[in-house]
Amino acid sequence: MIDQKHIERLTGFVGEKGAITSPSDMQPYVTEWRDKFIGQTPLVLMPSSTEEVSSILAYCDANAISIVPQGGNTGLVGGGIPGLDGEAEILLSSRRLIAPPKVDPEGYKIVAEAGVPVAALQEAAAAQDRLFALSLASEGSCTAGGVVATNAGGVHVIRYGTARQLTLGVEAVLANGDVVNELSGLRKDNTGYAMSQLLAGSEGTLGFITQVCFKLFPAEKSHATAWLATDSPSNALRLLSLAREICEDQVSVFELMSHDAVEFAFKHIPGCRSPLSSQAPWYILIETASSGAESSVSTNMERLLEQALVSELISDGAVAQSLDQRHQFWRNRESISEAQKLEGGSIKHDISVPLGNIARFIDEASKQINASFKGARVTPFGHLGDGNLHFNVMQPIGGDREKFLESWPAMNSLVHDIVLAHGGSISAEHGIGVLKKSELARTSPPPRLQAMRSIKASLDPNNILNPRCLI
Repeated sequence: MIDQKHIERLTGFVGEKGAITSPSDMQPYVTEWRDKFIGQTPLVLMPSSTEEVSSILAYCDANAISIVPQGGNTGLVGGGIPGLDGEAEILLSSRRLIAPPKVDPEGYKIVAEAGVPVAALQEAAAAQDRLFALSLASEGSCTAGGVVATNAGGVHVIRYGTARQLTLGVEAVLANGDVVNELSGLRKDNTGYAMSQLLAGSEGTLGFITQVCFKLFPAEKSHATAWLATDSPSNALRLLSLAREICEDQVSVFELMSHDAVEFAFKHIPGCRSPLSSQAPWYILIETASSGAESSVSTNMERLLEQALVSELISDGAVAQSLDQRHQFWRNRESISEAQKLEGGSIKHDISVPLGNIARFIDEASKQINASFKGARVTPFGHLGDGNLHFNVMQPIGGDREKFLESWPAMNSLVHDIVLAHGGSISAEHGIGVLKKSELARTSPPPRLQAMRSIKASLDPNNILNPRCLI
């Protein structure tokens, strides 16, 4: 229970426009979009400046009040939801840190406040003939600060890297209210620890990010996009290798989707439809891109598909002949998560394994799931180009959703053990949050966990920042 005097004092830092106390108005902030995590809080704070964030954290640190940072509330592991087990926690949202981004086209960088949506960063960069390369299904809602705090990935990691690799610097407020500013955007700054890299992936446990400086790239002016059918992940990997040989560094996207995952999108999402006349066990979305308006992307794509057909790496395919067709292919891919929610209960595994082990992992994990969980439907999809799969498992047809979801811990343990046996990671891009905290403790080497705890204790000795999250 947080004393009313603290609520009033904290509200005073942001004013009435920056505070929410009504339970009904707070509901969108304390509910995860899949409804898996529903929390509670006596107060949502929405500061509009770094100074306000500093005042809030300094006060909370001095009074031992726990804070849960939140961006666009698009996370999938419960890391941004306060009060999940009845804890007294204040939610600190970046929703009002939304000043227009500042683009430096010559320096190929963009500085944005933490609450600016990723889609707005893309638009601001495009207006200056530049590319902000991070792209993910939630880009209309997820925020600049949130994607850094969770080290988001998305579909372009194969070419441009994760949020951590795209981050040149941050401004952040530490637990005691101190402000760290690394927004210069220098490509070379060898003066010790890089706070921006430490805060990337920290999930709000070490500081509250208020601004970010991101890398930009030349705008992609020509694309070649294809929707392909293949009979196995092994052939998909061979195709990826061939694509890198023929298309070189133009390969920007390489997504693998199981038949069932795609069929759920066709079934549940209006406007989704197959561009092919035949069906296959697996589908691939591949896109190549160039900064040149007249480039070799189309020619290289044609060469790639010709060789792939001759080598029997694919059985069918369609190349987008218009912008509308390209959008159609992308709609099919990006609707899979929403479609799985409509299909029923789904147990998620956001994992990564070395590329050479992916086919063996899928085969082994699928067999063990089928043997241990009768009727469960393995429906993996994801970013094959960087080794990240969303190895999701749907409830049996006609099965009880809640009963199936009770298997979440047991199924996670089974899958994660196979992941680790193949040299992989139990969290590729969604983070640890609350959902995977016990699995991180179970599977991580003790020295690594101790190092993480030491960093946390040093920067947040009173453990006020997201105290239930990560470690």
